[in-house]
Amino acid sequence: MNMYSKRTPRILSLQSHVVSGYVGNKSATFPLQLLGFEVDAINSVQLSNHTGYKVFKGQVLNDKDLEDVIDGLVQNNLDNYTYLLTGYVGSASFLKKVAEVVHTLKRKNPELIYVCDPVMGDNGKMYVPEALKKIYIEEIVPLADIVIPNQFELELLSNTKINTMSDLQNAVKKLHEIGPKTVAVSSTELGDKLTAIFSTIKDKKLIKIDIPKIPISFTGSGDLFAALFLAHTYLQDDMKTAIEKTVNSLYNVLLETYNYSQACQDKESQPARRIELRLIQSKHFIENPKIKLLAEPLS
Repeated sequence: MNMYSKRTPRILSLQSHVVSGYVGNKSATFPLQLLGFEVDAINSVQLSNHTGYKVFKGQVLNDKDLEDVIDGLVQNNLDNYTYLLTGYVGSASFLKKVAEVVHTLKRKNPELIYVCDPVMGDNGKMYVPEALKKIYIEEIVPLADIVIPNQFELELLSNTKINTMSDLQNAVKKLHEIGPKTVAVSSTELGDKLTAIFSTIKDKKLIKIDIPKIPISFTGSGDLFAALFLAHTYLQDDMKTAIEKTVNSLYNVLLETYNYSQACQDKESQPARRIELRLIQSKHFIENPKIKLLAEPLS
């Protein structure tokens, strides 16, 4: 085959942006490019830095801003994408406009795969307006091919409190019934274990991978997880390998970040600065992860 005849997969990534640090599009774009994807980014917000710092400033795009950008792509015939990836959205009107974007892109490419990270909150707390929950359930998640919630977001979407593995299985089943063929739960904590859970309608079984706990909460790790999972569902021949590549890459990046934070001599900087994801320094882990954490069927 002529090397120019194979198209490079194109992703439209719609999430937050920070000038300094790594969350949202800053967390997703570099890893996806490293793995061979063209990435076009639309920013739902543009901030100086993420909200874990003592000060953050910037702008929030509204639904008209999003409509204008998409219209420019459409009119220039630049709207033929392989994937749509969405992450943080902070307003109801903007999220409703995202549903229109999905329809617009699928009219151009009916084979487009929509990967939705329904960013609403974590650790039992929502950090977006309550109105977004209903829009995700009724308008966004039904359009998604792959949905990537954390445990709290899975509870919100399925209206299920998750205390046991059986609860988790029921919640995942409810999410499949809404629409997505693949559900990837980026992190669950049941007992003393941190576990990622993956389910596809086709396989009719859940796959789990246990992850050693690192004693720090990272910002942007969920955005990185979603990007890596998107990439490896495309690049790998089977779901087990895709899962292992995703989780081992992520874990190695987080471990690199943690080790740096412990050794960091710059004690004058804010704690948030010392635990910004070490993406550039972890380039080799993204391109060629060491596979130590293994996926297995959930019994």
